[in-house]
Amino acid sequence: MSQYYNSNRTKNLYDPGSKQPFALSRSKIDLFLECPRCFYLDRRLGVARPPGYPFALNSAVDKLLKLEFDIHRANGTKHPLIEKYGVDATPIPCEHLDEWRQNFVGVRRYHKPTNFVVFGAIDDLWQNSKGEYIVVDYKSTSKAEEITELNKDWQEGYKRQMEIYQWLLRGNGYKVSDTGYFVYCNGNTDKKAFDARLEFDVTLIAYEGNDSWVEKAIKDAHKCLNSDSIPEAGVDCDYCAYREAVGKIEK
Repeated sequence: MSQYYNSNRTKNLYDPGSKQPFALSRSKIDLFLECPRCFYLDRRLGVARPPGYPFALNSAVDKLLKLEFDIHRANGTKHPLIEKYGVDATPIPCEHLDEWRQNFVGVRRYHKPTNFVVFGAIDDLWQNSKGEYIVVDYKSTSKAEEITELNKDWQEGYKRQMEIYQWLLRGNGYKVSDTGYFVYCNGNTDKKAFDARLEFDVTLIAYEGNDSWVEKAIKDAHKCLNSDSIPEAGVDCDYCAYREAVGKIEK
């Protein structure tokens, strides 16, 4: 049986009649915003989109960045990148950070109106002189141009990701700064030779988050899952467009 179809139709799927809290990840909220149909097929009916291939190099960069910032966290010092950009922030110890970094665990917040437990795994957490926690997310890519801002349409998801993390932490009673930061690593491809080394230009991009949309999105996702009808596809959903095109040909 295809891995895209959940053979155990009750495993990790939403049951409108269940009284148990339902775990909903940050990425599934983003899926709902992108395409309600794909979201419903996934969380209600157990038919997920084909998975993407893992980005092993990106994961390696994330791991090394965490180790690097953790050195400064342990020493109570500022990372050179923070000093370079003159940011009022220091990587600070937090007893829950290791847990919050784990995929499928993350920062968790119970949303009483929907009986959802919303969660998401963060990359890092800093703190400013006001005692506010600062959400930090690592990104890595390889582009010809210098990356100094999030100005592409596909980067809107990055912004929503940051805002959900801020919403999650606030729901756990933490004082959170509206300003979060992206540590953006851009792999260089203009070197004369590889020499068994990949070098990156690293920039720090500030982003003023606004999590006011999160509450409505969660309620809308809840309404979607409680419906007995499969919703319309997202306007720009390539997956649904593909299924529709294939269906017409097969008929």
